[in-house]
Amino acid sequence: MDRLEAAKVFVTIVERGSMVSAANALDMSRSMVTRYLSEMEEWSGARLLHRSTRSLSLTPAGEQVLDYCHRLLELANEVPAVSHAAVAIPRGLLRISCSQFLAHQILAPVVRQYLASYPQASVNIHVSSQTVDLVAERIDLAIRITNELDPNLIARRLGECESVVCAAPSYLAARAPVLHPEDLTQHNCLTYSYFGDVMWRFYQTDLAARQALVQHSDPKLNQGKAFNVPVNGNFSANDSMVVLNATLAGEGIAMQPLWAAKPYLDSGQLVPLLTEFKPQSLGVYGVYQSRKHMQPALRVMMDMLVAYFASLK
Repeated sequence: MDRLEAAKVFVTIVERGSMVSAANALDMSRSMVTRYLSEMEEWSGARLLHRSTRSLSLTPAGEQVLDYCHRLLELANEVPAVSHAAVAIPRGLLRISCSQFLAHQILAPVVRQYLASYPQASVNIHVSSQTVDLVAERIDLAIRITNELDPNLIARRLGECESVVCAAPSYLAARAPVLHPEDLTQHNCLTYSYFGDVMWRFYQTDLAARQALVQHSDPKLNQGKAFNVPVNGNFSANDSMVVLNATLAGEGIAMQPLWAAKPYLDSGQLVPLLTEFKPQSLGVYGVYQSRKHMQPALRVMMDMLVAYFASLK
């Protein structure tokens, strides 16, 4: 835990009189402010605030800790400033959390370039498909692929993840062709999920596709807009690389990140399906603790990721 930041959060809560006001003043999410306060109480070994739905006041221990925090922040402000140029150079450890797929396919080449450019910097990658607690795990940057990002999080959009529906030739050889998205309901679909059925969203891409669908029985497919198709199958996983390997083995049809599937599409190990339709793409976000006093290492890394994702288009 960054104890200096925790001290700053605690002082701001007291000065502003509420957790919400402190979160707004610090440009943090409320959950992050709560986490810092909890860590401060754990660090001091005492409850620091009396909290109710309408008021907030210091405990005796809180009054003592507040005095220490003021002194700590004053000392921090007295540290001589180094030159702006030196501060702007990334240095020190940057801890990044991401999925296995992102670590292998996206982050690895960017990190190599980053370390080569900034020899005083280092990187630790925390590979996980689970949502991590940035404060508890001491994570500087969490990279997430989603269209349902929590609005309370501090995040920067890094890029876009295009999708492709595909299957191995061995799976398709003995089964009915997939001509329309609704045909997926008759196939074994491998999903990135913990359990249960999921919806795959599609968009019609051109006039020829819309004309081809006019004669189709499902009125949803004739609207020329986005539509959802419920899919299910006998296998799901919370890691896209596991789903990709099952797809390559001929176990079923999957909606995969285009980055991951492209080498296998180019080699013929996978076949793209429903090319007249555009599967839903997902946003790629960098989630971090606060916009204020962003360390150069974090800012530079996110800039490099934005440039890298733009180069993939």
